[in-house]
Amino acid sequence: SAEKGTAAYADGQVLAPRAAHPVRCRGAQFRRSAGASPAPTAPQRILNQRGGTRPLARRWHSMNRALALICFVAAVAFAISPLLTPGFNGFSPDQFPVPQVDPPIQPAGWAFSIWGLIYAWLILGTGFGLLKRAEAASWAPHRLPLAISLVLGTGWLPLAVISPVWATVLIWIMLATALWALRACTTSDRWLQQAPIAIYAGWLTAASVVALMLCLAGYDIGLGMTGWGWIGLALATGLAVTVQRLSPHAPEYGLTVIWALTGIIAANWGDWLFVLGAALGLGIVGWTIIATRQERA
Repeated sequence: SAEKGTAAYADGQVLAPRAAHPVRCRGAQFRRSAGASPAPTAPQRILNQRGGTRPLARRWHSMNRALALICFVAAVAFAISPLLTPGFNGFSPDQFPVPQVDPPIQPAGWAFSIWGLIYAWLILGTGFGLLKRAEAASWAPHRLPLAISLVLGTGWLPLAVISPVWATVLIWIMLATALWALRACTTSDRWLQQAPIAIYAGWLTAASVVALMLCLAGYDIGLGMTGWGWIGLALATGLAVTVQRLSPHAPEYGLTVIWALTGIIAANWGDWLFVLGAALGLGIVGWTIIATRQERA
């Protein structure tokens, strides 16, 4: 047994004065005196071997500046891309083996005007990030996934004219990377960093579900246009609620999904059962926004 004034661990490997301060390092416990310097961690040893932190910091800042520039250029290219396919208003009915004429899951045409806001806000946000926050650590986490999503987005419209199926695959990848970017956002400069990504991700949520449901119905898989419309309402609502709960600091995401659901209600006015379903989804998303805001407070 340990003598008075000492402490022994169960494995008997270390004996040290009781007055010493314990330090945990990767599962191994040891004790050191109050004035002793801690042993360098593995990352610190690597940095010391490579000449310290300054070269690494310079490389990190250079990469951050490069990603800031890529995001801005990609946002501008994304906004210009509709000029390559003028007059595109969604998949045309004859692009599918089973023509999709007035599918219930597709919002009214005026709802797509939100793209103007999305383009402008993304350019404003990424431009501010490039000019004022190019090296800011708080702006770094979201830039890579946002750049991927926007670069892919520049080619979506031309692809949609050629192949609805591959366009659907691409827009789901765009959605995944946009949601990654949204989750990576910080609260710094929220209206210029997070808000434009939130409305972008919110509209992509609705657009991705619409594209998938049109492809399933258009290729005569299972439930038909109306059946897949109902599945689409449930899927869009479920996705929106999940993302909103994970991102309570971004109500713009849920509000954008509500905009899309409002467009669906307008497009189906007169089909009161489907209108009721869309209104129910709208209410659930709206309640989620309020509830998550109250939980944060």
